[in-house]
Amino acid sequence: MLTANELGTAIRTARKAQGLRQDQLAGAAGVGVRFIVDLEAGKPTTHLGKALAVAAALGLRIIIEQPSVRR
Repeated sequence: MLTANELGTAIRTARKAQGLRQDQLAGAAGVGVRFIVDLEAGKPTTHLGKALAVAAALGLRIIIEQPSVRR
């Protein structure tokens, strides 16, 4: 299971790898700088829709896999 901290770390790593400042990423994703700060810090109450917009702005894909169902 992906935790809020792991998502925040992935976002921060991708942002830095792309040479973006937090304010630049916020502008590209259409969110506030405070949201980026909280997201990267792993705040568990982060708004999912905005988090997905940030990931998309960085070109990241979030994959959800359903476990196989045993019958």
